[in-house]
Amino acid sequence: MSKRAIILAGGKGTRLKPYTITLPKPLVPVGEMPILEIIIRQLKKSGFDHITLTVSHLAEIIKAFFGDGSKWGIKIDYTYEDKPLSTMGPLTLIPDLPENFLVMNGDILSDIDYGVLKKDEQNRLVDFEEKPSYDFLVSMGIYIVNKEVVKCIPDNTFFGFDHLMYELIKKSEFPYLYEYEGYWLDIGRPDDYEIAIEKVESGVFPL
Repeated sequence: MSKRAIILAGGKGTRLKPYTITLPKPLVPVGEMPILEIIIRQLKKSGFDHITLTVSHLAEIIKAFFGDGSKWGIKIDYTYEDKPLSTMGPLTLIPDLPENFLVMNGDILSDIDYGVLKKDEQNRLVDFEEKPSYDFLVSMGIYIVNKEVVKCIPDNTFFGFDHLMYELIKKSEFPYLYEYEGYWLDIGRPDDYEIAIEKVESGVFPL
């Protein structure tokens, strides 16, 4: 896989109010730094050298904070959504995607939105159910993507991970799963945010 990462940072963070009233969600501080800075530092430490941030809500504040990435020794550039495109739609705005790349949500912390994942004996994804009310294998919001998949994504259209999974399964082009047993947290609600602060300050997420 290339050392390119796409971070989805265009959401309004509605569930995280009041923290997101004046700040875009990626800049909400967790401990001493914003959520998105923690993710960027982790990617840099893992060898990534080019990050594209897909932005929309309060985009100029995000761009002003992260700039070209030189502060962190990594290249950062941006794509702008003039309307919500969900999680996979923004990939159609990036003209220079490499053959394989990482895509991840900009509001999750891991020491490596939900959907039930069903796999076959070869670890291929064969079914997907969005936001269930019970526990099972789940999507972490971290994906390794091949450029060929982008051909399945319509331009300028709201198109999420769930839509892409349904499309690939319908075509019998089953994605492969990687089961991760480490720590993962979606910072979507105030309660989750408080947990994230506690975990960061206790050193769960090495930077």
